[in-house]
Amino acid sequence: MKIAVIGAGPAGLYFSLLAKKHDPSHQIRVYEQNPAGATYGWGVVFSDVGLSFLQEADPEFFKAFVAHHERCDYMEIVHRGTHVQVHGNHFSRTARIDMLRVLEDACRREGIEIEHDRRIDDVSALAREVDLVVAADGGNSAVRKQFADHFQPSFEKRRNKFAWYGTRQRFHPVSLIFRETPHGVFIAHSYQYSPELSTFLVEVDPDTWRRAGLHEASEDESRRYCADVFRPELGGNELLTNRSLWFEANIVRNERWTCGNIVLLGDALRTVHFSLGSGTRMAMQDAIALHQGLVRHPGDLQQAFAAFETQRRPASSSFQNAAARSLDWYENVADKMHLDPVSFAYDYMRRTGQVSHEDLKQRDPHFAAACEALSCHQRTPATA
Repeated sequence: MKIAVIGAGPAGLYFSLLAKKHDPSHQIRVYEQNPAGATYGWGVVFSDVGLSFLQEADPEFFKAFVAHHERCDYMEIVHRGTHVQVHGNHFSRTARIDMLRVLEDACRREGIEIEHDRRIDDVSALAREVDLVVAADGGNSAVRKQFADHFQPSFEKRRNKFAWYGTRQRFHPVSLIFRETPHGVFIAHSYQYSPELSTFLVEVDPDTWRRAGLHEASEDESRRYCADVFRPELGGNELLTNRSLWFEANIVRNERWTCGNIVLLGDALRTVHFSLGSGTRMAMQDAIALHQGLVRHPGDLQQAFAAFETQRRPASSSFQNAAARSLDWYENVADKMHLDPVSFAYDYMRRTGQVSHEDLKQRDPHFAAACEALSCHQRTPATA
């Protein structure tokens, strides 16, 4: 089979790797519009559940993939300066650029061709030249735009503002920091992803953002302002920038997932908000499911697409619904700030409605006992 993959992100590269290893006769070429080594953002997070899918799909590659990950088995919710630990939450973190390097190296070893600095302007022409086009070109997918009338995408822009930073302050656990300021509430999502660096994502509602003057601030002014807000946690370390501009979350869905011999994958297909830390996991699970569909239905692309969609649509809807509830919680966090730190952490853990009190008891009996002592579990969380 002759396969063209547009986008050298985790979805496109992992699909290419699985397909080529299964059938070396496949001719696979990956097209990436950005230069080699150019990636934006800092680290990515996987849960143990997310990693288990990768281990099952390709045990050999899995060993290389996780070889240099930073790991922890708990998280911290910081409220009113109090650090509340919740154990039984296993996370594996790595630099995004290292993750893509490992994937690219594995693909090239299998004979997959990867072209950087290559933009595909005429997808229809490419689709006529190959058997399959995998459109894995991200949340702003150009392929999806070219065939928008067919895919019927919908977009939901959420209200909160975000800026991605890095820092040399090492946040070993995944840490959620909530800070009240004279202008309003600031939130930091932080986690160590290498021996030297942590991701530090700052979130703020639009009214607070404006009151703080960040709507008129430069990238560096915003960086310094946010560093001052979170100085107790950052200590003497500063925030680092990498195109750290303010943006809003844009939630993407598609009514149709395929068009002829073209299939959407990863963020081009659907975005999952990063408050759940599942975007990369979903992209790679998409890759696994598409590969499995092709293996089960060799020579019948439409049947393979149908199998892919049957497997992934329920999970996609479930994650997006959970992400929407998580977003609602963050966007209304000011209403929660009166809670004591343990009750606040409990409300956070229950925010998607998918984690029960019994789940928390199994994960961390000590945290659950503290919640029971405060009767947290007898209150009905707003999103449960």
